[in-house]
This record gives sequence, structure tokens and C-alpha cells, in this order.
Amino acid sequence: MPKKAPRRTTVSRKKQHIDLTLSRDVGFRTKTTGLESWEFVHNALPELNLSEISTSTQFLGKTLAFPFMISCMTGGYAEALTINRQIAEVCEETGIAMGVGSQRQALEDARYHKTFSVARAAAPSIPIVGNIGAAEVARMTDASDVRRLVDLVRADGFAVHLNPLQEFLQPEGSPAFRGVLNGIRLLVRELPIPVIVKEIGAGLSAGVVRRLLDCGVTYIDVAGGGGTSWAGVEILRSGTGDSPSAFWDWGIPTATTLHDAAALKSGPRAFTLIASGGLAGGIDIAKCIALGADLAASARPLLTALHHGGKKGLRNLLAAWTHDFRGAMFLTGSASISELQRAPLMQNRNA
Repeated sequence: MPKKAPRRTTVSRKKQHIDLTLSRDVGFRTKTTGLESWEFVHNALPELNLSEISTSTQFLGKTLAFPFMISCMTGGYAEALTINRQIAEVCEETGIAMGVGSQRQALEDARYHKTFSVARAAAPSIPIVGNIGAAEVARMTDASDVRRLVDLVRADGFAVHLNPLQEFLQPEGSPAFRGVLNGIRLLVRELPIPVIVKEIGAGLSAGVVRRLLDCGVTYIDVAGGGGTSWAGVEILRSGTGDSPSAFWDWGIPTATTLHDAAALKSGPRAFTLIASGGLAGGIDIAKCIALGADLAASARPLLTALHHGGKKGLRNLLAAWTHDFRGAMFLTGSASISELQRAPLMQNRNA
């Protein structure tokens, strides 16, 4: 088993992750999300007014104005306080959900607890999602640590992120995943809120989704390939970014993992399906809903907008995405999210 990294490494690593995603090209190099291969069937007779369209939906027992979450990004180092506060404030204003970054550092000491708790302080009414990695879950014998993390952010749901590729490539990673499934089963049984299981950019196969459903998981985020390559981030951190790597583009494209997971929604186990991984705008979000998702999520484009334009920049990007999403609903004759989930798509063979 790899030697456990010192505590200070967790803090510096979190800052390095944010700095790299903002300053370097960490996107997939040869693989796309696959969403460009799908197009909506244009409806020239939508038989509704734009003003009649409702983009609201339910998530974790609360109403969202738009089926979207700014996905888990950061926390656990000094600068994350401002980032999470500003994201939370905009999410509260716009009525969308928010996830905090991995709370592993919060288990190590209390120095940066406020970088996580600030999310709920700034956003009292929206769904907030806590977060811990699979390697930590694999070692758990009870849910007491995670309960403390839930309380820290007053979470409505708690995410376990599956990141074996990142742990494999991370210089101080923990590629020890035996026991993760049992740990997830434990959390599902003992936490008072729903457990969300997500990848971080390499996708979930249909087989993995089935195993999660068998454990009682009812919220799944496929987080497919084609957006941020966390393999790429770790390759750059290791200092080998200029060297070819077979793993930079490893993963299942978002459209593929979403399509395969959505096929399981007709099975005996009901679950909420979240689509993320390289979403680039409102049309991508609409395509994900039409492919079977209940909610969409994104991280790096929103962080970039915040970094370059502050809260105004983030608001403007969300407004543009919402505008395009409503346009897709109008042009497919979909007055509600449930109708958009039934909107016909066609594959563009030339994409």
C-alpha cells in the first residue's frame, strides 16, 4: 500500500488542482463527450408559448429553478473560502444545486472547516451535496466520520466519488479500492440523507451502475469522459505532462455512459440520474435530459467564469446556459422537464 501522504499535502494538492484547471489545458485531447453526435428533431409546430415553459424540477427534496448543479470542486485550503462562498451565493440567487469538493481534509483537522461550511451559510435554501473519496470509504467501519462531514455542510445529499484512475496516477494517490462497495452499502444504510455515487470524468459503465443499484444507491452521476481529464491534471502535477500518456483520454464518453445508465431506469430500481462530464452549454444540458438524465452538472466552465468575471461572470454564464436550455425546450415543444425527457433525438452520423 502506498505511503500515506502528510497532512500538508492534502491542502497543497487541493490548491494545485484548482490552479491547474484554471491555467492549463486539462481537457481530453482526442476524445469528446459524444453529445455532438446527437441532435434534437426540430419541431416547427411546438404549440406552446415560450412563457409557458417551466424549467423547474425536484432534487433531494427541494425545488430547483433549473435542472442543474454546480458540481463538487473545492474546499480545504484558504483560498477555497472565497470560491465556495461566491459559488454558493450565485447558486442561491439562481435556484440551482451545489456540491462541495472532497471533504477529506476536513477529517484531518479543523483548520479549513469554514471553507466547506460557508456553502450552507451563503445558500440556506438550495440542495447542498457533501463529498468524500472512495478510498476513504473503503476503510470505513462505521459512518461516524461521514456524519460529521454531513453536519459540517448541513448537506441534503452526500457524494462518494469513484476516482480509481486519478488515484492510480496521483503521485501521493491511494489506489486501494477493495471494500469500496461495502463502504457505500454502509453509508446507504446509516446516513440520514441520500448517497450519491459519481465518477469524476471517466464515466460509469452499465455494470458498475447495476452494482450500485444493488447496494441501494438511488442517485448516480455518470460523470463521463470528454471534459476535464483528471488523469491529465495528475500527469501535469507529476511533472510528466509533456510525455505521451495512454491514460490522458481514458474513460467512457459522457453520451455513452449516460445512454447506458438511462437504459436501466426502466428496471425494478428507481433512481435519479445525473449527467456530467464536459457539458459546454444549455444545449448539452438539454440533450442530457432527453437522453434520460434527471439533472445535469458541470464544474470547470463555471469555475473559469467565476475566476475571470467574478460573480457577475458566473451569473452571465448561467443565464446564457439557461436561455439556450429554454430555447431547446421551446423548439422541441417541451413545456416541462418531463416532456423534454421524451423529446426525440437523432444521431448525426457526420459529427
